[in-house]
Amino acid sequence: MRVLIAVALLLAAMAPTAVADGGWSVVPSGGGRPSFYAEGAPGAVLQDTVSVRNPSAEPLRVRLGGGSWVVFAHDKAAARTVTVDVPARTRAEVPFTVNVPAGAAPGDHADTLTARSSDGRSKTVRLRLRVGGPTLPALTVEHVTVRGERISYELVNRGTTTLTPSLAVRAEGLFGRRLLDRAPRTLPVELPPGRRVRLSEPWPDRPVLDAVDVRLTVTADGGTARDAGSTAVRFVPWGAVAGIAGGAMAAGAFL
Repeated sequence: MRVLIAVALLLAAMAPTAVADGGWSVVPSGGGRPSFYAEGAPGAVLQDTVSVRNPSAEPLRVRLGGGSWVVFAHDKAAARTVTVDVPARTRAEVPFTVNVPAGAAPGDHADTLTARSSDGRSKTVRLRLRVGGPTLPALTVEHVTVRGERISYELVNRGTTTLTPSLAVRAEGLFGRRLLDRAPRTLPVELPPGRRVRLSEPWPDRPVLDAVDVRLTVTADGGTARDAGSTAVRFVPWGAVAGIAGGAMAAGAFL
């Protein structure tokens, strides 16, 4: 009986593990890379391979596509998109090239490779490319506003390199009274060139009555990219003001 139990456990361990529908993946070939990264000069042709993995017990059909610079090689043909059939419990290795245009601007460029299955499910893997040449890190802080208990603003990458910005916040009330003084901290965002993102900062203890100047300072790339945005906001307890005005009117009518 012990021998039979041991054999049964061994067979169970050797049996393929059931994978839920949609358990396939698309990743850079070779393993260990969460995304694609390449560097090249304008006009360069860069090569890599994407792996479509199908651990399920059913065959998989996906359609691969990328941006305008990406060309796939499959079945001795080259195309912007290709259809790939992956048998059960195997993977397909699909070569592709990134054809950098001769007039491509230096700096960082972002794209994705997308695989869409026949049932409509899709998975993506990031592709980052740095084009050689002079680079310019630059950003701007725009549309700073205070609404409710939050300070909202927009960051725009005006340069040619991907930026991870840091933010410092200051707010001063009447007579220079310091209300906020938050030291620079790295924001959990990554800004590719040309990207705009809207963010906000909490301000739960804002004043009830004050005239405040709010200033946001953003830096990136070791301080090479730097900008500041500000706004002036007046805090007035309108409910209390209305109550006082109403009381004054009532007193005047009584007199």
